[in-house]
Amino acid sequence: MSVRNLGAVLALGLCLPLVALAAPPMHGQFLPPDDGSLRQGDAEQQQLLQVTEYSVVLGNQRQSNQQPIPITTPSLLRLKGKPLNKGAQISQVLVSFDTEGKSLKKPSYDDKTRTLSLYYPQSSYPQLLDLLRNGTVYVQFLIYANGHIWADLHTGAVRVR
Repeated sequence: MSVRNLGAVLALGLCLPLVALAAPPMHGQFLPPDDGSLRQGDAEQQQLLQVTEYSVVLGNQRQSNQQPIPITTPSLLRLKGKPLNKGAQISQVLVSFDTEGKSLKKPSYDDKTRTLSLYYPQSSYPQLLDLLRNGTVYVQFLIYANGHIWADLHTGAVRVR
């Protein structure tokens, strides 16, 4: 091999890791159209989890130091599974439901606990349970350079019977 060809092979080899970093999200086909051009550039971080188990927590709490005494019943889905993409460290997802209809909190990932927190309106609870009961579910979390965050729960492609 000539020195010129060797240089070209080395240059190509050095570029390959950069191409791998710029790869689109593994489950990019499940993202809705980006009509508002919010997802600018490639995702800087992706956490992709295949859900293997879930638990439901329906709480009931009363704070006795307030008048009138509010009673709340928080709903929580705890999802566990296996990370699917290279570099993903996610181990669980906590899905909380807002019963008051206020603005939802943004999705967040905690590196220390390896936990993704998602927030949905209470009306989404039956739909999410239906997803979990009827097939393989994935959780996707993406952060873009411009600060845009996307998170979802989705199934894989399902064949119609």
